[in-house]
Amino acid sequence: MRIVLQRVKNASVSVDGQKISGIGPGLLLLVGVASDDDEAQADWLAEKVAGLRIFNDEAGKMNLSLRDVGGEVLAVSQFTLLADTRKGKRPSFIGAAPPEKAEPLFEYFCERLREAGVHSVETGRFGAMMDVALINDGPVTIVLER
Repeated sequence: MRIVLQRVKNASVSVDGQKISGIGPGLLLLVGVASDDDEAQADWLAEKVAGLRIFNDEAGKMNLSLRDVGGEVLAVSQFTLLADTRKGKRPSFIGAAPPEKAEPLFEYFCERLREAGVHSVETGRFGAMMDVALINDGPVTIVLER
């Protein structure tokens, strides 16, 4: 799994012009599921996301986690994160998991976030063309892989 994590003041997802989910302060997660990913990777990444100390404490240092600040998560499945661009000009997505594997693992990951103490986990719509809006906080953007 590959996750692009962005600390946000707010974020939302719209499909066909209709807002389907949104969050206040927290994290926007763009989540790519690879064909060889499994639940162990999702478990590790969920705990990493929930406990990563990237929110500012009273001294302005990144010392608090999502759990510490009661932040929300908006998780958006994005197979294009698995693009292989080493050859040619057109990305290859051969490493991305097929939808019948990716969707259940993505949903499992979101459930594990909830179990790891994230009080609000919203999602986009799997497989849909989505408009993702966000206001970066910082900006803080981190890539996580397992």
